[in-house]
Amino acid sequence: MDNIKDGWFTETCTLWPGQAMSLQVEEVLYHKKSNFQDVMVFKSKTYGNVLVLDGVIQCTERDEFSYQEMIANLPLCSHPCPKKVLIIGGGDGGVLREVVKHPLVESVVQCEIDEVCIQLNLNVCL
Repeated sequence: MDNIKDGWFTETCTLWPGQAMSLQVEEVLYHKKSNFQDVMVFKSKTYGNVLVLDGVIQCTERDEFSYQEMIANLPLCSHPCPKKVLIIGGGDGGVLREVVKHPLVESVVQCEIDEVCIQLNLNVCL
């Protein structure tokens, strides 16, 4: 858990030089290296549960809806009749949650390479 020091998780990324994102950690709920990535979930002081993959925040309990709604609803509303939907990735389940809300969707297939992400969604994540 190299990203947690003195009770703070800090994300830095070469894609965004000169900036960092830090969240105060209340408790690490899960941390494991899967066959594909480093997976961590922690409870933060202000953002609720936080999913981190390979040191990068993927979603937080507080604001995940903004990403999930946009990535699901823009394509669904752009298609004249979205009956069958394929979701590639999205192991946290947020996109799936939004897709099944659409009244025209009849079936959804989700493909996630990392079963740990699926298991976390059922147990401790968001």
